[in-house]
Amino acid sequence: MRLSGFLILAMQDPVAGTPPVSVDLISLIAGASLTVKFVMATLVIFSAASWAIIVYKTRHLARARKQNAVFLTVFRKSSRFSEVQASCASLPASPLVGLFQSGYAELTAQMRTQAEHRPTEGAGRPTLRSLEAVDRALLRASTTEIARLEHRIAFLATTASITPYIGLFGTVWGIMTAFQQIAGAGSTSLGVVGPPIAEALLATALGLFAAIPAVYFYNHLTSHVKAFANEMEDFSLEFLTIAERNFT
Repeated sequence: MRLSGFLILAMQDPVAGTPPVSVDLISLIAGASLTVKFVMATLVIFSAASWAIIVYKTRHLARARKQNAVFLTVFRKSSRFSEVQASCASLPASPLVGLFQSGYAELTAQMRTQAEHRPTEGAGRPTLRSLEAVDRALLRASTTEIARLEHRIAFLATTASITPYIGLFGTVWGIMTAFQQIAGAGSTSLGVVGPPIAEALLATALGLFAAIPAVYFYNHLTSHVKAFANEMEDFSLEFLTIAERNFT
């Protein structure tokens, strides 16, 4: 009986007449201080931008992967580089197209220079002056294509690292404001303490809501970019092998 009495007393509001306080999400946001609202708005912007990048880059990498497969099929079935060049315009998202066009442009430039210096021997078998120059052209193109694939992905890393701290700042500020409200009310009842603390913790929750997907998709998209880099390296070796076999 004594234990039941203690439980009943604990469930009662120590401040008689204190009206119930709404703690729904909208009320928490509306009742937050101006600084905490600014923090929440910043976190929402970070989260929205991250999701926009996630959707865009996921679709972009999927399209690039599909066009890479098509390009490799054309490249390996064609008997001449000029035939491959003709199909490049229809595959703009493929990073392998950028590599091929760079290598093909270097090959063409070397052939043109050779024909200008030896016009009387134009009917002979064309030869490369420098295979290393073709390799450098492919390397430069690979760097450019990787940078294009990685474009905007770094923002996800920024979001993942900075938003928890922004949320923590909002929480600390909100708790300071909550203590001031508690001191002004002169009461430590749950109805007085709960809503300000919940408002403060909401900033941390929003920070984690922005950071967690950003961390996951940053690692996910980065792993796909690394796979593209390996594929480009393999293609460069294949291109150099064909060029060495046919033009040296």
